[in-house]
Amino acid sequence: MNEDVELITEETRDRMQKAVDHLEHELARLRAGRATPVLLDGITVAYYGVNSPLNQVSNINTPDPKTILIQPWEKTMLSTIEKAIMAANIGLTPINNGEVSRINIPPLTEERRLQLVKQVKNEGETAKISIRIARKWANDELKALLKGGLPEDIEKIAADTVQEITSEFNGKVDKVVAQKEKEVMTV
Repeated sequence: MNEDVELITEETRDRMQKAVDHLEHELARLRAGRATPVLLDGITVAYYGVNSPLNQVSNINTPDPKTILIQPWEKTMLSTIEKAIMAANIGLTPINNGEVSRINIPPLTEERRLQLVKQVKNEGETAKISIRIARKWANDELKALLKGGLPEDIEKIAADTVQEITSEFNGKVDKVVAQKEKEVMTV
């Protein structure tokens, strides 16, 4: 195959992989009734006048599936960390004992589980849209090469390859979404 065509298919594969990676990251942030430090990603704390991510001013771990434990490096940061978590409006309330903050993850109601499944499907659809955009970009690039003198049969083979890559990544998205739906619906 033509070197330009190979570059286009590789770039397409990279773009589609980024869509799947983003989907996995977004789904990891969904609270599925199980404690994970990722739930606190994106929360920043005022630390000596600088907004710092929570995981850079404390240790965050999960001693059991229903609890997140936050141990600040400086005990004076406890109240600031708690205020930041409350202000983030993630539906979790920290409890402190003077040294550490605990967040108990409550069990999800059936209604909330169904809302989360809907959200998971929406995230999956967004990833598929990104994959389709990458496919369109690749097909547009191939058409430009065709106008520039690329033989028609090579362009056709490359377009088929792009479609195979698209199908492969759509399958990956479906698999990730199904796995997260199962996790959300498991009591």
